Amino acid sequence: MKKDIHPTYHRCKVTCISCGNTFETGSVLDEIRVDTCSKCHSFYTGKQGTIVSDGRIDRFNKKYQAKTGK
Repeated sequence: MKKDIHPTYHRCKVTCISCGNTFETGSVLDEIRVDTCSKCHSFYTGKQGTIVSDGRIDRFNKKYQAKTGK
């Protein structure tokens, strides 16, 4: 590797904007701000978030449950 051309890699603080969770990781940046983290993302928590569905799933279920019931 060439000397003096690579950025300095150091510990940085990652802050979640949604829940306020903070943790440390390695990066060339001093601070990283993310929208969601593993503490508040619905995939990791198993809970429905604040996203409201517009009823498409309900309409789909009603449509195809009616066909199987006949």
